[in-house]
Amino acid sequence: MTSPDLLAGELTLSGRITTASNATFLGSIGDTAVVYKPVAGESPLWDFPHGMLAHREVASYLVSQVLGWDVVPHTWLRDGPLGEGMVQLWKEPDPDQNPVDLLPAEEVPQSGWKHVLKGQDETGRIVELVHEDSPALRRMAVFDILVNNADRKGNHILAMPGGHRYGVDHGLTFHREHKLRTVLWGWLGETLTDEEAAGIDRVTGGLGGELGARLDDLLSAEEIAALAARCTMLRAAGRFPAPSGQMTAVPWPLF
Repeated sequence: MTSPDLLAGELTLSGRITTASNATFLGSIGDTAVVYKPVAGESPLWDFPHGMLAHREVASYLVSQVLGWDVVPHTWLRDGPLGEGMVQLWKEPDPDQNPVDLLPAEEVPQSGWKHVLKGQDETGRIVELVHEDSPALRRMAVFDILVNNADRKGNHILAMPGGHRYGVDHGLTFHREHKLRTVLWGWLGETLTDEEAAGIDRVTGGLGGELGARLDDLLSAEEIAALAARCTMLRAAGRFPAPSGQMTAVPWPLF
């Protein structure tokens, strides 16, 4: 539950994140640092309904909570200086950690990392997109499959000092059609762990109860049904899926 202070306290803006594609601001509510994305600042998209990205960010947080893995920082809807929008607790990442990286092929570590793709840089040198092989990042990959995340860039993963990984920027989620675009393809074909399977079961169960009721205010009935279907399919397959369809499997840019 979001505390009354965070819901009703004055939201003061201190700066703008200019690299974001939609209007995104840094701010605070009392002593609590937050990110604020007003609905009025959302850019129209051809494949997602306009004015609903903030709702999808909150829906992603709710699914994260039911999974029990704390993938998404606390996120909620409220009014702000530029109208209603998404507000999320600010998380300060460790700048010395890079859970996703683009490295020269000869510099890729022999263990502890997963290969995603190989290509050439502007000089013709062979480079590889890799990510760490960690339980925290695996759980984020499962989360992305369930919410159908169309934009898991490397910079949307926050590496925390203690080893936890947060995912942010979840506006492009919950589409009825397959939209999964992610840099976290390293576990393709691997069997889900018991913990990962149990998390999926918690979401499936929650859709028939409180989670489903709360998502009713944020997503369409068709989108909730598609979420339930993804849970069922992933649980039945029991392993990480391969890319499918005609669309690109990774976002662009990668970071």
